[in-house]
Amino acid sequence: MPSVAFTQNLQRHVACPPCRVAGATVQESLEAAFALYPQARGYVLDEHGSLRFHMAIYVDGVPILDRHGLSDPVTEAGEIFVMQALSGG
Repeated sequence: MPSVAFTQNLQRHVACPPCRVAGATVQESLEAAFALYPQARGYVLDEHGSLRFHMAIYVDGVPILDRHGLSDPVTEAGEIFVMQALSGG
């Protein structure tokens, strides 16, 4: 089962420790994680289910391509990392 880890900064606002969940895509895996930690959903996804602009998701160290449908595949041993997107100069 893929693992889902949320950045420590997000965990300061809502309890969402790393977990292992069932899912073949980022969307399926996140839905399973949000079933465990429902308060995390609003921090990560917008009202349409798309990734919020200020968030980033990496699968096995690579940024996801589908920020709207979250259809990027995840393997059984995949690692999903959810973090705040960084910007600045």
